[in-house]
Amino acid sequence: MKAPGLNERQLQKMRIQPGFIAALDQSGGSTPSALKAYGIKEDAWSNDDQMLAIVHQMRARIITSSSFTGERIIAAILFENTMDRDIEGWPTADYLSNVKHIVPFLKVDKGIEAEKDGVQLLKPMPGLAALLHKAKAKNIFGTKMRSFIKQANAAGIKAIVSQQFEIAGQILAAGLLPIIEPEVDIHCPDRAKAEEFLNAAILKELDELPADQSVMLKLTLPARDDFYADCVKHPKVLRVVALSGGFTREEANDRLRKNHGVVASFSRALVEGLSVQQSDAEFNALLDESIQKIYEASNT
Repeated sequence: MKAPGLNERQLQKMRIQPGFIAALDQSGGSTPSALKAYGIKEDAWSNDDQMLAIVHQMRARIITSSSFTGERIIAAILFENTMDRDIEGWPTADYLSNVKHIVPFLKVDKGIEAEKDGVQLLKPMPGLAALLHKAKAKNIFGTKMRSFIKQANAAGIKAIVSQQFEIAGQILAAGLLPIIEPEVDIHCPDRAKAEEFLNAAILKELDELPADQSVMLKLTLPARDDFYADCVKHPKVLRVVALSGGFTREEANDRLRKNHGVVASFSRALVEGLSVQQSDAEFNALLDESIQKIYEASNT
């Protein structure tokens, strides 16, 4: 069950190796807040090019850390600008694959629409085919795209899942593995009901996938423990990963331990506490502690 052209070694790593996914895919809209949390204020840059150069320095510091290796981290999600840059003389995806033995993924969505029927669908992606072609040429293994669920609205949630799987078909046809991410807002008024609608819609789409195709799912840690167990064991699902969704690292890890077979794909929770002011020794020690705690929570 694979898209044509997937790297078999990386596929097996994604399927069976213990570990988790590092989400390093903050794009233009979320970059200033990511840099602020890292200790860099907005007056440090005067245009987007300078901002993106600074955030690449932050990401390169994380990726080149001695703590950041394929022993505990199975994959990393990048955004396009990071993919287009180099780390220590290597294209970023090749550095991850060949130096760190970490599988590279790419965020392909262009953000989300305004809320309608309690959800925010993916914005149109007219350049998707070209982006997928470029990603394949740069040795990216898979992709990620995030939608957002704010209300327990069955019609809206069905529309989100349908859109995600439709685009996943294009991604599979391009020889890449899609991560489907219909995030549920942790502040959703009836989150458990929203997750019921989501689980049912996902399982229906999974059952209709061709026999030779599989996907990954990235889901909010559910209100009820082990709620996505049927997705975890579904034959068309390579792996289910969880986003931290605004939870602190400690709370996200606690919730993750209660969802068996699900591993982390954390962003803010992964880099929590890291600062530009830290020495490399301090930075690496804190990152190592963070990675170890997330690894243990992902593999209990």
